[in-house]
Amino acid sequence: MTHASADAPERRRVARRALPWALLVVLLVVAQSLLVVLTLRHEETRAQDEAEAVAAEASTALRGELLRTLQSLQSLLWNDPSPAAWRFDAAEMLRARRDVLRLERRDAAMAVTAEIDSPYGTPLFATLPRAQMSAEADAACRTARRTAAPHFSRSYFVPLPGGLGLEVMDVCVPIGGGAAGTDAVMVATLSLAGVLERALGGEALRRHEISLVEGDGTRLARAGSQRGAGVYRAERIVDLPGTTLQLRADGVEGHPRLIPNLTLALVLGLSAALFALVLLLARDVRRRAQAEAALAEALAFRKAMEDSLSTGLRARDLAGRITYVNPAFCQMVGFSADELRAAATPPYWPPEHAATYAQRQSSRLASLQTAADTREGYETVFMRKDGERFPVMIYEAPLVDGSGRHTGWMSAVLDMSAQRRVEDLSRQQQERLQAAARLATVGEMASLLGHELNQPLAAIASYASGSLNLLEHPDDETPGLLRQALARIAEQAERAGRVIKSVHDFVRRREQAHEPIRADQLLDAVLPLVRLQARKSGTRVDVELPQPVPRVRCDRTMIEQVLLNLTRNGIQAMERDTPPAQRVLTLRVHAAQGRRVAFSVTDAGPGIAPDVAQRLFTPFFTTRREGMGLGLSLCRTVIEQHGGALDFDTRTAADAGGGTGTTFRFTLPLDTAPARADTPAQTVEQ
Repeated sequence: MTHASADAPERRRVARRALPWALLVVLLVVAQSLLVVLTLRHEETRAQDEAEAVAAEASTALRGELLRTLQSLQSLLWNDPSPAAWRFDAAEMLRARRDVLRLERRDAAMAVTAEIDSPYGTPLFATLPRAQMSAEADAACRTARRTAAPHFSRSYFVPLPGGLGLEVMDVCVPIGGGAAGTDAVMVATLSLAGVLERALGGEALRRHEISLVEGDGTRLARAGSQRGAGVYRAERIVDLPGTTLQLRADGVEGHPRLIPNLTLALVLGLSAALFALVLLLARDVRRRAQAEAALAEALAFRKAMEDSLSTGLRARDLAGRITYVNPAFCQMVGFSADELRAAATPPYWPPEHAATYAQRQSSRLASLQTAADTREGYETVFMRKDGERFPVMIYEAPLVDGSGRHTGWMSAVLDMSAQRRVEDLSRQQQERLQAAARLATVGEMASLLGHELNQPLAAIASYASGSLNLLEHPDDETPGLLRQALARIAEQAERAGRVIKSVHDFVRRREQAHEPIRADQLLDAVLPLVRLQARKSGTRVDVELPQPVPRVRCDRTMIEQVLLNLTRNGIQAMERDTPPAQRVLTLRVHAAQGRRVAFSVTDAGPGIAPDVAQRLFTPFFTTRREGMGLGLSLCRTVIEQHGGALDFDTRTAADAGGGTGTTFRFTLPLDTAPARADTPAQTVEQ
């Protein structure tokens, strides 16, 4: 009993001494096993990486080869050669490229107008006619026509005599570079196996089987001297215009064998395991020291950077209390960091906005808590310690700790006081510039007023002269004619007032008062003056209006001035060289594209010479002694302010086709608002 009791402590001491060795043996066994496993995995990874690299290289080479084939096809269509020249060039291409099995030219109805098969084999569609195998080509050609660019079709199987077949694909190339009105195309049929063999070669094909497969893994075409073992595979997608191909690289190697590497792995494992423990420990101590030094340096650098910033930084916890501020923020608001951290409510909130800010902070913090990363800025007002209010821009983002937990929010605060002062100064300078610009347009206003008031003042003078003539020779109709003349005088005086106001607004570039009005009402307002001038020169005035009459939205007074200018120019153009019987002025209204209404004024005058037409809209350019050269320039500006365009067509005696004259036309926006109750139904645009 005593002897047994004495041996027990010794056995425990032996066990304690043997335990480290046992642990070391276990560690070495585990390390050796891991080394063998890692070696095998390394071989597998190497083989898989090689397959991935071969697949990537093969997909790039395949795509490049297909694009080179596409360039060769496009070269056949350079300047759209004749069918004979195309057939000769196509035959040369088929002899040079065995992967191209057939070339076709098709017209706009997709009918084959010319075709040629490769001379190196049986015609592709000898078993089944092309018409039964044209679905994929037709789809690619529709897309090619629509996009005016070459497109590849999906691959399909073509049976050959003897029970064989090929997997092919079509490429459709628009003839003429996709120019407008060109619907003819060229279709080339490519052998997938031929394209693979032409694009690939070298070591990749000796150690890997390269194939094109379907989505379910069915092999369409292959290249390579050996079959793949199916262990290390890599697939790539080859993007082409209109379709994609799935390329697979299958290595010929199987799983790595254990025997050739086992002895070396054991020796290296036993040797490396003895040094690994010491190296790991030394490296761990060294890395720990480096990490601590780097951490201290990073903290010092961050502190120096935050202290040097002119932008205020503020950190808040999940409850909205301030946990950190940098010196710039303290200097901005005038409070110390301790005062800001101790305050339950931020002391830089203005008292009059405290309740609003508290509610806004709750809503913003709640929204930021649900947002993964929000850096939207918002502007607000803070208060300095001395009571001064100043604007700030705040950018807020979630604050995440090292373990990825959301612990609060970090804000960047910018003082906007200086920027606001600069903006106010810039605004004042802009107002001064605008005032100076308005003074500079006084001269232009005087010229425009003199030019535009000629017509209403001339009309007033004409009606006054007619009234005097009636008073000198009165009869029974004199009172009625006098009332009509006086009404016209009042109307023209009112028009002159509107002209003054409209031209004044026009020079100041203010927004004109646009109103909806029927097109016939615009013409009716100017026709009395137009017919008055037309009667003096023996001109007939024709008016053409569509039914129903469209409504436009415009500044009525300015558009009437445009119509008066254009009609006056047309009548004056016919007074000198046009026989009285041919003097016809036509005013026409019709619908235009883009929900607009077109107005045109056509005369039968001698037309406009080319040198005059180039300067027709130049301000102060005129061909009449009494003219000022502002009429057409003003008309174009008014129409452009309405979003329209003013242009003209002219024919002179030197032009072919006979007949002379000029047509000025402009467009106004169509009024699409519902017609009012007092507007006749036939005047509403349908």
